[in-house]
Amino acid sequence: MHRPPSEPDIETMLLGPVLPERDCGDCTACCTHLTVNSPDFAKPAGIACSHLTPGGCGIHAVRPHICRTWFCVWRRRADLSNAARPDRSGLLVSLNFVDQPQNCLEAVSINIRMLPGSDAIRNGLAAAMLDRLCRDLVPVWFSDGEEKMLMHPSADVARHVLSDTPPPPSLTPEVAAWRERYALFGADRTGAD
Repeated sequence: MHRPPSEPDIETMLLGPVLPERDCGDCTACCTHLTVNSPDFAKPAGIACSHLTPGGCGIHAVRPHICRTWFCVWRRRADLSNAARPDRSGLLVSLNFVDQPQNCLEAVSINIRMLPGSDAIRNGLAAAMLDRLCRDLVPVWFSDGEEKMLMHPSADVARHVLSDTPPPPSLTPEVAAWRERYALFGADRTGAD
């Protein structure tokens, strides 16, 4: 978790506001599975926060600013079912901000992380979440712990966006929309796979 100064506005613009009826409950997936790198707190991914207790956050009332202001995508998207909460689904979905992206599709994107022991691929929940999250002009990456794969936009669209080559007429409107949206992040368009 890293938060540029304007991140809350970008999160709300791309995902909507935090839903008042959704709370973390017993879920502490972000406390273990995310990298936290902020001025007031840092921890590596895959390591439980030192303040995490069997009952949840041991310093919840005075937790760091990053923890007070970060919300997983499940907390913002009503179209994700209650079963999609990270501790229930085995999928942690977040909006990622990369300081030095390899390309503009990594600068600001949704990242779906499959948590250890998850059966979300086998039970179809991963596919259902991808269907819902791959509808907008927000890049979606999926990580199974071994590799990170771009799921949205399609490979053909991404190739033209990143290489700045003219797309075929059937892809021209979609490529133009992605280029317009992600030009504002100022990321270099090189580094296409």
